[in-house]
Amino acid sequence: MKTIKGPAIFLAQFAGSEAPFDTLDNLCKWAADLGYKGIQIPTWETGLIDIETAAGSQTYCDELKGKVNSYGLEITELSTHLQGQLVAVNPAYDTLFDGFAPDAVKGNPKARTEWAIDFVKKSGTASGRLGLKSHASFSGALLWHTMYPWPQRPQGLVEMGFEELAKRWLPILNHFDEHNVDICYELHPGEDLHDGVSFERFLEATGNHKRANILYDPSHFVLQQLDYLKFIDYYHERIKAFHVKDAEFNMSGKQGVYGGYSDWQDRAGRFRSLGDGQVDFKSIFTKLTKYDCDVWAVMEWECCIKSSAQGAREGAPFIQKHIIEAAERSFDDFAGAKPDQEFLKSILGI
Repeated sequence: MKTIKGPAIFLAQFAGSEAPFDTLDNLCKWAADLGYKGIQIPTWETGLIDIETAAGSQTYCDELKGKVNSYGLEITELSTHLQGQLVAVNPAYDTLFDGFAPDAVKGNPKARTEWAIDFVKKSGTASGRLGLKSHASFSGALLWHTMYPWPQRPQGLVEMGFEELAKRWLPILNHFDEHNVDICYELHPGEDLHDGVSFERFLEATGNHKRANILYDPSHFVLQQLDYLKFIDYYHERIKAFHVKDAEFNMSGKQGVYGGYSDWQDRAGRFRSLGDGQVDFKSIFTKLTKYDCDVWAVMEWECCIKSSAQGAREGAPFIQKHIIEAAERSFDDFAGAKPDQEFLKSILGI
């Protein structure tokens, strides 16, 4: 078994224009001072990483990695959640998701998709140059607007949707394979890959591509009322990244999983800071350790109640408390002697 690495923190919800969140150096010092040992870097924050340069320069990557290491930190993964979203966008969402795209491709879905595919590929090259094994992303969605089958979905629509999704991602997956990096899709409402069954459909459409893997985030499963512990039993071989994020689902007589268009504070299902929700992290860390999942425990903060400052302060010790130092031998193997065949035979009477 392997000991889960951590604690680490996803910088996406913290990067900003004011110190200590305005530069990579300041963020690294801030994270290290709070007790974190790793950072997950959002690639859309150009002040933290320049993907164009990283994809073309080993020197740049070595210097970037050295800078992070100088604070006692490691880069856990790069994230292309926003760019991965743009690999597949249904026209119903064109206007809203254009906000994630550069001005040059806004209003041009074909150009936007081509840009997103190229950007994610370059992020794979950068990940390889940085010596990373995993990469975090979203799948995008062509079918999400048909998630609830009313009006009824035409026969063959789902199959065609996943064939097209796989067609867009296969060149990216192959590129990542060339750089020995896994793409870890965060299974998330709003994405065509949002639970185990949809992930299996994608795997089948990609020919079970070995680089198509999972970023495990139990908070999204709480909001979907999916058994997040049993999920690990089914898919542990594909779990190559881990977001430590809490959530709660408070059953209501007025709303359910869909939330009634309420603000986050008023939804039945909502994200919480670590320890404030309903996620059984003790069992999660036990299962991931048992199954030998070689992952970083990365806090993603998205609480609608507690401040980000308090959430960040509390996150590192919470994760550290849950990391299990994997056993190197059985607790009852106190003798440690090699088997004596004749002795064993005598016990069995043979």
